[in-house]
Amino acid sequence: LAAKNGILIVEFANQLRDKGIAFEEALINASKQRLRPIVMTTFTTVTSAIPLVLAVGPGAESRMVIGVVIFAGVSLASIFTLFIVPGAYYWLCRNTGSPQAIANEIEKLEQQD
Repeated sequence: LAAKNGILIVEFANQLRDKGIAFEEALINASKQRLRPIVMTTFTTVTSAIPLVLAVGPGAESRMVIGVVIFAGVSLASIFTLFIVPGAYYWLCRNTGSPQAIANEIEKLEQQD
């Protein structure tokens, strides 16, 4: 779940960069576009784990452990996706150009000649 969301943020940012949008603006727009789906998915998954966390009766201890793992894991993965992935992408790729945007610029220059 976290990997998919992180990949989508980076892919959206790359698509915007291919269209010629500045790196920081593309990253911010991509993060904004993915925020709602990520929060909704996290909320539903965490909410569905609450009955396991609050389990009582026979086998409750094992169900509670599973619920806590789901609850904590999905919550931490979402925080990672929302903050660490865009930050790492910014840190690693801020000085790089989009290959498609560079190809578009070369094509425009060739057409001008």
